[in-house]
Amino acid sequence: MRFFFPAYQTREIIASLCFFIFSVWAIISQQWLWMLVPFAILLVPVMIQAAIQHTEKLFWLLMILLPLSTELNITPQLGIDFPDEIVMLLLTGMALLYWWHKPMQFPLTVWKHPLFFWLIIHVCWIAITAAYAIEPLPAIKFLLAKIWYIVPFVLLPVIWVNSISGMQKLAKTLLWPMAFVIVITFFRHATEAFSFESINRHLFPFFRNHVNYASMLVCLLAVLSCAWYLCPKQSVQRKWLFIALLLGLLALVFAYSRGAWLALIAGVCTILVIQKRQMVTFILLAVVAVLVSTAWLVTDKQYFQFAPDHDKTVFHTDFSQHLSATVALKDVSNAERFYRWVAGARMLADKPITGFGPSSFYLHYRPYTVKRFETWVSNNPEHSTVHNYFLLTALEQGIIGLIIFCTLYFFMLMRLQKIYHQLHSYFYRAVTMTVAVILVMIGVINFISDMIETDKIGSLFWLCMGMVMILDGKVKEERASLVSSQ
Repeated sequence: MRFFFPAYQTREIIASLCFFIFSVWAIISQQWLWMLVPFAILLVPVMIQAAIQHTEKLFWLLMILLPLSTELNITPQLGIDFPDEIVMLLLTGMALLYWWHKPMQFPLTVWKHPLFFWLIIHVCWIAITAAYAIEPLPAIKFLLAKIWYIVPFVLLPVIWVNSISGMQKLAKTLLWPMAFVIVITFFRHATEAFSFESINRHLFPFFRNHVNYASMLVCLLAVLSCAWYLCPKQSVQRKWLFIALLLGLLALVFAYSRGAWLALIAGVCTILVIQKRQMVTFILLAVVAVLVSTAWLVTDKQYFQFAPDHDKTVFHTDFSQHLSATVALKDVSNAERFYRWVAGARMLADKPITGFGPSSFYLHYRPYTVKRFETWVSNNPEHSTVHNYFLLTALEQGIIGLIIFCTLYFFMLMRLQKIYHQLHSYFYRAVTMTVAVILVMIGVINFISDMIETDKIGSLFWLCMGMVMILDGKVKEERASLVSSQ
């Protein structure tokens, strides 16, 4: 090529040819968008090279985007969280390519951690259930999404959040964007006197509804509380953080989410549980309570006692009436939960081993519903799922999938308790407690919702797993430092 065109670079010649070919094709087909292809061919390598050089900045950008991103429907069946999920994809692709060429650079903290072993089993089992899925395409998309959540939030934090300054930066990149959303929501919501009926429309475009908003808010309140706790006493910064904490709690009140309020109470209780080393007892009691109540409900079909009155289960625009209806079991959202839980339990009984496959509940739950539990919102226009992530995991991935996920979740909690009592660092102990509180709150929220697959809560869940690995490494560092000093 250089022999015929000595004055030109090969790349410039190829670019010119591409521009000529696609321009001619655009004129012939009268599809002028083809003329953009040559520019894309030139631009994409530049963008990839820039992204590789600034991968860490891309990671911090992802943290900033989490509270700010919105749901974007590409087709009726395919949606994406924009733009944070695009950044997740980019980070995942670059990380996997890098480790493919340089496997020795894979972080040893992750490789040697027992959580990583269970994480591989979790992903492998999802792949197996996807192979048996009734709807293979949504199942494969679910599997891929699981990977591009795990890499940025579990593996990469071990590289860039593995220090006090890194953890402080992580807190800032999460809290400041969330503060922006809270302020915007406050001003919007105030125009309608903070009414319960209007809260959802004031959250656009950042959150789908008040439940998602309150769920992320209550988790980040734990981060804000940790920052306030670690801040030097009598400092001006501590006073400002206390004011921010009060405003965050006020925002949580006006979010009108009963699940988030319950999660906050559970989070506070977690502090006492870990300090008293009672996490194993706490987990066993929770598991036994669920099993006993489930057995009682199934025996002689006792669950029919909770069948709602179709005409009396309504959505109340006044929050006090909403709470009263909740206590009286006449609230439409709780009644609809029973409707879907019954359907989910019957689906699980039908396919207990591999389940129906990931992302299959909405497409197949109708034949398993019971008419007596139907409400006036059972047409499910939002295409939402069973409203219990543990049940959703069981019916889509089988009992084995549920056991694997619960093992991951409970192992993290027990490990955090152990780490908390082994660490000597005041800072890292506070961070450990915060991670444990967030994990418990996420568990409570997902017992009445299903948000692990969402960018707002799923990101925090997997980030907590990455933090467990980092904090475990800090225990080893302290031990090594103690041995070397002796």
